[in-house]
Order: sequence, then structure tokens, then C-alpha cells
Amino acid sequence: MRIIFAGTPDTAVPSLDALVADHDVLGVLTRVPAPVGRKRVLTKSAVHQRAEELGLPVLTPTTLRDADVQRQIAKLGADAVAVVAYGMLVPPELLSVPRYGWINLHFSLLPRWRGAAPVQYAIAAGDTRTGTAVFQIEEGLDTGPVYDVVEREIAPTDTAGDLLAELAVSGARQLSEVLTRIEHDALTPQPQVGEATHAPRFSAKDTHIDWREGAHVVSAQSRGWWPAPGAWTKLGETRVKLGPVRPTDTTGLAPGQIDAGKRVLVGTGTTAVELDQVGPAGKQWMAAADWARGVQTSDPRFEVGGSDA
Repeated sequence: MRIIFAGTPDTAVPSLDALVADHDVLGVLTRVPAPVGRKRVLTKSAVHQRAEELGLPVLTPTTLRDADVQRQIAKLGADAVAVVAYGMLVPPELLSVPRYGWINLHFSLLPRWRGAAPVQYAIAAGDTRTGTAVFQIEEGLDTGPVYDVVEREIAPTDTAGDLLAELAVSGARQLSEVLTRIEHDALTPQPQVGEATHAPRFSAKDTHIDWREGAHVVSAQSRGWWPAPGAWTKLGETRVKLGPVRPTDTTGLAPGQIDAGKRVLVGTGTTAVELDQVGPAGKQWMAAADWARGVQTSDPRFEVGGSDA
């Protein structure tokens, strides 16, 4: 199949590689170079860099509503546009330009977790299963009919970063196979069934730990927001980021109360959790024990409730 690939972050790169191996990729759509790091160095997206390594032509429009951009896309003569975490809305007039339309690999079990951050929300919400769905893009946000779904159990130690990296690889194979089956008229998309939930871009308020929640809830949230942006809390007026935390059987600590013995434990609404990595404001990540040794109070406690950040 003749394909245009649309994607931006590193999680989209495995799909680009799979499609280049199995299909005829005519060109790549990706986001414009963006400032990265403290020095704000203008950097091409991961997909952009990989496309150049593969010798593919790259388009970086700031909007798909521009008539010249639409003519460029149509001129390529693709049978389909394969989309993975592109990050740009497709206007209605472009959806029907390729013969098979725009086909999206989404990292959730649609209609659960439509939106930009499905893996993060699935873990943070305590879901036990997730997966990937390949669907037909239509005007609504992630509302189109689904060609194929692959499920995967969420383990109690999974982080968003690890799980997303795994789904990116397995989903790449799935997307390529689905496109082959579509080309041979061997697959018909089915309407989404079930209650829709949404995974919008998250804010600091979403990632703030409320220690009144149970240990497993706090653990799920810490893993869902790892490695970026990282869950956070406050010690006095100082913001502290937290890596993934582990539930324990330890009781007797009030919510937010810190016990820095052999392990660094924090009380929750049920049992305590054990801290692993801590990121103090303006400093590098460090082992929780190293961080705890620098805490200047005899009875350290994290701020208990959530906040507006």
C-alpha cells in the first residue's frame, strides 16, 4: 500500500520503521521543530529525524487547513495516511483524500481513554487492562470505527514510560498488518462500543498526590505520571517530585507522614508506600534515602490534600 506516515514522538518511530519495511511510504508528516531543554535548542521531532535517516521527504506544516499543504498531501497520491501520535487535527476536507482515509494507531482500548495521554490515564486510574486500537479517523476526537484491538494486562509495576514503549513496538506490527488487510478488503471497521472516557493533556493539578487516598491509588498515580511529568507533592512550601512508589503492609503512619528509617515510607489513607526516587525542586533525581537525610525537620510530613497546583 502507498502510505503517508503522520507522527511526531519517539513512540511513533517503530510504526514508521514497520511501514517502511512492509509498505511503500511516500512521505512523512510531523510537527515543526520545537525548543527542547533549558537552552531551548530548536530540535526536530523523533519521527522527523528517523525519516531523514530513511531518506523520506518530510512535511512540517503548522496547520493542515492550509490549501497549499492540502495540495501537497493530495499530490503524493497515497492510498492511506497512517497516523501515530501526530498531534494535529485533520480537517474534514482532508479525511477523504486518500482512498482508505486516515488510519490511526491509538494506545488504548477505545472508546476508553480517547485523547492525548491514554496510557498515563489508564495506569493512574488503576485500570487492569489496556492495549492498542487501530481505527478510522473521522471528525470527532478518536471516535471513528475500529479495525482491530489488541489487549494487554497492566501489571502492578508498570509505568507509563515502560508500557508505552512496549505498546509502540507491538502496535507498529499491528498497524502494518491492519493496513495490509485493508488493502486486500479483508477487514471492516466496527463502531466503538462502551462508555467513552477521556485522556486530555494533563496539568500539574492532575499529577498532585493526595495522601488521603489508599496506597494502591497513590502507587497507580505515581506510575501513571512516570517518567514525565512525574507525580508531585509538597514538603512545607517546597514542591517535591516522586518516582514510582510501592505499596507496603506497614501501618501506623498518618497520611503524608514520612518515616525515614531503613526505608523511606509515607503514610496514606490505608497502608504506607515506599519511596524510591525523589526529585527536589531545582535538583536532580536522587535515591529517597539520600533525599531524606537532607530533610531538616524531626517530624517530616507531606502536604496531605490535593491542590490547584
